[in-house]
Amino acid sequence: MNFINKLSIALVSASILSFSVSQAASAQQTAVPLTIEQLRKLYSKPINQWPKPQLREGIEHRPLGRVPMPTFPTTNPFSVAKMRLGEKLFHDPKLSRSGQIACASCHDRDLGWGDGREKSFGHDRQTGARNSPGIENAAFRQTLFWDGRAATLEQQALMPIVDKVEMNFTLPELEQRLNANEEYKQQFKAVFGQEQITAKLIGQAIATYERTLLSRTSNFDRFLMAIEEKPGRRRDALLASLNDSALNGLHLFRTKAGCLNCHNGPTFSDEQFHNIGLTYYKRKFEDLGRYKVTKNPEDVGKFKTPSLRGVMNNKPWMHNGFFAAMDGIMNIYNAGGIPQRVDKDDPLSPKTSHLLKPLNLNQQELKDLEEFMHAITAHPARGPHYKFARE
Repeated sequence: MNFINKLSIALVSASILSFSVSQAASAQQTAVPLTIEQLRKLYSKPINQWPKPQLREGIEHRPLGRVPMPTFPTTNPFSVAKMRLGEKLFHDPKLSRSGQIACASCHDRDLGWGDGREKSFGHDRQTGARNSPGIENAAFRQTLFWDGRAATLEQQALMPIVDKVEMNFTLPELEQRLNANEEYKQQFKAVFGQEQITAKLIGQAIATYERTLLSRTSNFDRFLMAIEEKPGRRRDALLASLNDSALNGLHLFRTKAGCLNCHNGPTFSDEQFHNIGLTYYKRKFEDLGRYKVTKNPEDVGKFKTPSLRGVMNNKPWMHNGFFAAMDGIMNIYNAGGIPQRVDKDDPLSPKTSHLLKPLNLNQQELKDLEEFMHAITAHPARGPHYKFARE
């Protein structure tokens, strides 16, 4: 475990110990815990009949579920040929100045569509500022990047190309390079009806490919499939996809642990921005997050809620990649976030999200939550979903 992990866990432990006995007792659930048999009976029902979730005031209930098929914008409709062109561009290092870095360099299929590094490196081995997230289910994201600075996949696809640290190219130079390539000219003509290659068309092709990268079926998905089955061996087998620990983890996720406040819907993300206390304000590793985009002081230290689909494939975690062990993250949430002293005289002094409260989860409950993280993680997508890959 690296220094930052140890430091964060130490901070969390100190925060936990600071609670008085009476405060800890008040955090305990007053209801009698359900047995695993009772939980199986409750969660074997349709989703709309599951136990009522425990949500903070003002949070809309977005039920968990299976990932649907994505829709494509009318300004960039789907075609197999466009998707295959986008796939080629995604893996082609010609999109970088050096001719050595591709989109796939930081979004590797074999590494959960991330790169397994704390922070990615780019042009001349320069190190980036943030962790490279996986891109499965990117079709459903309302904004892109940890700070939400891109509104669409079409915009996002071009931004790493021109980033000085990442691919260090310019769009006019990229257009010139690809227009000198006869094979690309013919492919663009077949897809878009014109040989002239433009940055806009490059972004559309890559975005089309990325929208087809969907999570594979997880144990949680199989459990959800069981609910739709008639009684029988198949239904029983699918229900067994969640072991007892993961099932209790699901229940905790929706209730006592409060995870559903931010990690909700089929992709396990509210697509919003929150500060859990990892801003490192006025210290080494400072990152002001969403504030860099909006310039709104309320956004200092806020980062996009990541999707938890495939989460165990994407370590190290968090925007800074400082967490290689899930128990460190669990401890942070269990303590109600990293403590931050708000300076009333400093308008940029970051504030931990009001959604985070001390949870008082015991060690077995934390293990059950982690087991549920495994249950919502399938093998990384091999490539375009088969429904889009048919020629």
